[in-house]
Amino acid sequence: DMVRLRVGLWKSNDTKNGTVFLFPGRTGYIERYGRIATWLSECGLASFAIDWRGHGLSDRLTEDRNTCHVGQFSDYQHDVVAMINAAKELDLPKPWYLIGNSMGACIGLRAMLEGMDVAACAFIAPMWAINLSPVQQNGAWALSWAAQAVGKGHVYAPGYDGQNYVLKTAFEDNTMTNDPEMYRYFSNQAQSQSDLLIGGPSMGWLFQSLKECQRLSKMSSPDIPCFTFCGVQDEDIDIHAVEDRMALWPNGKFELIQNSKHDVMYEIAEIRQSAMTKICGLFTAP
Repeated sequence: DMVRLRVGLWKSNDTKNGTVFLFPGRTGYIERYGRIATWLSECGLASFAIDWRGHGLSDRLTEDRNTCHVGQFSDYQHDVVAMINAAKELDLPKPWYLIGNSMGACIGLRAMLEGMDVAACAFIAPMWAINLSPVQQNGAWALSWAAQAVGKGHVYAPGYDGQNYVLKTAFEDNTMTNDPEMYRYFSNQAQSQSDLLIGGPSMGWLFQSLKECQRLSKMSSPDIPCFTFCGVQDEDIDIHAVEDRMALWPNGKFELIQNSKHDVMYEIAEIRQSAMTKICGLFTAP
């Protein structure tokens, strides 16, 4: 649909075990996944990541380039198709696998339900429902629907602006990680690569996300081996929705991690190493 997208590939001479598609979360961009790609490379896996539309150096969708916006959530599936086509053109080694983080897990689940060919998947803090109280949920539906209806879908959702989360939030107050070194890693990236950043979500993004999560909640999980991780301290996603889905996922495993916030893959060394070991074990199993 004429949106220019950016992809990134990490491929060594020893990627004998296949390729992992990395689906970033909201506000994510390719460079944030460099360390994960390094870990996967040690398991003999290539890594293929994307800047979603409206993110990173892919085309932005609003006049205010800092707004996280999307016309319809299904538009992200155009990005998935383009990414798969690029993987075929690059002849990326198979089998293919998927790691989806937060919003990327929502996009990834839909992609697999629509036939994305992966041998196994792992989801980190999947955004299969947003963490809102019943009152907040009702308000979010009403306000975001009304904003779209009157042509204001591009404006920021209440409480958000164009500032990037990492740049405006002190480590002590962050909801991402308990690891100060990792938070400095995010912060240093953000300060040195400002063109990659976006700020808060639009009313349109909020409405489309609520609608997509509701639709997915009514669909069965694919029969594909899956490992899903959530942190007990996660304030961003609805963990109960994740538990409910994983309880019924064929060949699915779920781990709720103590002392972990939203970004499990960038938590303290013990947590992230444990998660990566389990993911690599799943992806390289005979």
